[in-house]
Amino acid sequence: MSLKHSYTLVAPFYDAFLTAATRGPRKRSLAALADGPPRDVLLLGVGTGLDLPHLPAHHRYVGIDLTAAMLVRARPRASGLHFVPLRGDVQRLPFHNASFDSIVLHLILAVVPEPALCLAEAVRVLKPGGQLLVFDKFLRRGEAGWKRLLNPLTRHVATRLDVVFEDVLETVGGLDLKSNEAALAAGWFRLIRLQKPTF
Repeated sequence: MSLKHSYTLVAPFYDAFLTAATRGPRKRSLAALADGPPRDVLLLGVGTGLDLPHLPAHHRYVGIDLTAAMLVRARPRASGLHFVPLRGDVQRLPFHNASFDSIVLHLILAVVPEPALCLAEAVRVLKPGGQLLVFDKFLRRGEAGWKRLLNPLTRHVATRLDVVFEDVLETVGGLDLKSNEAALAAGWFRLIRLQKPTF
């Protein structure tokens, strides 16, 4: 089963599983967008729009997702925002280089088949000096156990359980790590802030 098909099927139930559990970390991550002048912000894997109620209204947003079913559920949450929903692949973004001031990657790097490709595309379309806000579940280097054992099953249905963020970051390169803190599940879920150098 493809991710596009599985997420189309789970779209009606997605919010019931994630809304309450992820509300706090989402708000903490998105607080980084609160200050400053209006900016162009890209939301990768916007899903059903659970980030949208926590976004400041003065920015311009583009939300991209692979499935139309998710975007249909996101639209009502964008009330009061300058928000453009777009169906597309976050591993092959349809934007020019340096198009966005900030990029949000919430619960997407551990979903896509190639997280390094997703992050590299985000870096490509991010302006120099721009920030990337990451919220996701990541293994620590050398960590084993049930997560790795279940990964062959879960990666084709909903999510990967074997992504090591440090490996992804090392593969992509060209980013400054500004913060990396535990968010949920004893640090399995993390809040990470990255910045693209200006040089």
